[in-house]
Amino acid sequence: MADIVDLLIATRNAGGSDLHLAVGAPPAARVDGVLKPLAESDLTPEDTKALVYGTLTDSQRARFEQDWDIDFAVQVTQVGRFRGNAHLCRGAIEAAFRFIPQEVPGLLDLGHGESVVSLADSRSGLLLVTGPAGMGKTTTLAAMAERILSQRSCVLVSIEDPIEYVFTHRYGIAKQRQIGDDAKSFASALRAALRQDPDVILVSEMRDPETIATALTAAETGHLVISTLHSVDASKAIDRLIDAFPGDQQNQIRSQVAGVLVGIIAQRLLVRGDAPGRVLASEVLKANAAVRAVIREGRPEQLPGLIQIGASDGMHTMDDSLAHLLCHGYIAFDEAVNHARDPNYVAARYKEHAREQGKK
Repeated sequence: MADIVDLLIATRNAGGSDLHLAVGAPPAARVDGVLKPLAESDLTPEDTKALVYGTLTDSQRARFEQDWDIDFAVQVTQVGRFRGNAHLCRGAIEAAFRFIPQEVPGLLDLGHGESVVSLADSRSGLLLVTGPAGMGKTTTLAAMAERILSQRSCVLVSIEDPIEYVFTHRYGIAKQRQIGDDAKSFASALRAALRQDPDVILVSEMRDPETIATALTAAETGHLVISTLHSVDASKAIDRLIDAFPGDQQNQIRSQVAGVLVGIIAQRLLVRGDAPGRVLASEVLKANAAVRAVIREGRPEQLPGLIQIGASDGMHTMDDSLAHLLCHGYIAFDEAVNHARDPNYVAARYKEHAREQGKK
């Protein structure tokens, strides 16, 4: 059986983004969204335990055996850094590893527009990056952090589980803290960050009400707080923030969110139709007076309409992004409509584009 380093190297040699270890299946790399086996034989419970334990320190093993899952990072010489998650499935140890490129790409290189760059240049408030798991949220966060550090004389404190991209001290100073090694929890690390003279606080994920509440307070007191949520679009992100709290607290939280929100970037990575790889589709909401009003009044279902009419302010819906990618040949028709909020809208935009091209 190959060791974990061999499998991680094979994953990168195949152009893979992730390595999956599961009992009863061969080790598999995710390449452009598709799983490809890296061996002919299936892994046994003993195989997966040996592979996973070979990557963990003694303290990480103890934490895993207590909690039954753990996030961690692995550095492979001349290959790069991987984020790992070990967990139990039917009593056996399994794992997934995500490759983290050494160089942090720029926001424009990722496929974001100038409106996202302008959001990253905000000086205070709450900025959220949302999307399903595995859709590049962490990379967008890292690109924002690198831009801020290169543009501002500031202190950026990041709270991560685990640390994925390693930031560079530039014009600003980066202090990266890892849950489990440098801090006991997101909430405690975030409270401590407020005493570390930060200008920017990056929280890798809003996981619990205490973390969300402390992040909102930090944004209210003049800090820029950047974080991620698992949600499919901007309106659902607001729902998730509010619904994390008991009913008797939701009006207060809704008012806080309306007051501090800078913007929301919802994103997905889609299979390209013109070349191997994936391409970014996004939704961008910028908090203006109308957006703040509907959040405060508990009407997040109206946000898609406000995004659509806010194009002059740099906003666009996910459907607008899908239609743009489809019309320019970056994604296939089925890929576009399968991810659309309103498939008929995307199809109509595509037909209109085809008619205009036919007239030329």
